[in-house]
Amino acid sequence: MLADRLLKHVLSFSLRGTKLPKGVHVLDPFNGPHADEVLRIVTTFHTKYYSDDRPRTLMLGINPGRLGAGSTGLSFTDTKRCESDLGIPVTGLRTHEPSSDFFYRMIRAAGGPDTFYGQLYVHAICPLGFVKKTSVGSPEERGDPAVFHKSAQGPLQETLHRSGPIGSAINLNYYDDKALEQAVTPFVEQWLRTLVKCGMRTDRVLIIGTGKNASYFSKLNERLGLFEQVVALEHPRYVMQYKARSMDLYIDKYLTALQAVGSS
Repeated sequence: MLADRLLKHVLSFSLRGTKLPKGVHVLDPFNGPHADEVLRIVTTFHTKYYSDDRPRTLMLGINPGRLGAGSTGLSFTDTKRCESDLGIPVTGLRTHEPSSDFFYRMIRAAGGPDTFYGQLYVHAICPLGFVKKTSVGSPEERGDPAVFHKSAQGPLQETLHRSGPIGSAINLNYYDDKALEQAVTPFVEQWLRTLVKCGMRTDRVLIIGTGKNASYFSKLNERLGLFEQVVALEHPRYVMQYKARSMDLYIDKYLTALQAVGSS
């Protein structure tokens, strides 16, 4: 079944062997203090929505952030929406992410999770997130739900646990640092090749983020030839931060893209 193939892939990728820039750490909820809970959430989600062999259209974000996939293991899904919309209870952590708010408003407008995930599989161009160390604070002081996991070799070989201060940490997109982008690109290419082989449609892909994310992916797709058409949509974070009054307009843009998926 699709769920089995996806879970095998989603639970096995690693940045081991990749040397990251100084001060950049991997955000890996599968190796954090709530790892068992994240594993249960992710397994339950895939079993619930992908226990069939129907190909899905792929929708790809940037990389996990601390409050969404960095906490639940599910893209654009904070703990609040995980419980209220997906019906998957969460124990031991609570997160709220504006991007998740937009995303699940859109999913409800599209007919709800059963209809939406019956057509699509949502993940990220880079399945691991990143944080960058600043000068003060610690994960404990910030109350961060996820671990900052050094899963790469070289100077980032050991695991950085929550037991000691590392300075405050901020989300970092893979494209925010050119050295980081170059370092993770081979990993991203292998991740996407295998993800498509799990059972994704290749006629089109939906990319969340119309700027650097779409630009990076379009160039990558030209090299790899994974998809025939790339459709870019505004990122929920951008909508919630700058265009909240026009939220319905952007939800309609998503729905239009989904209708094209359903009609093809």
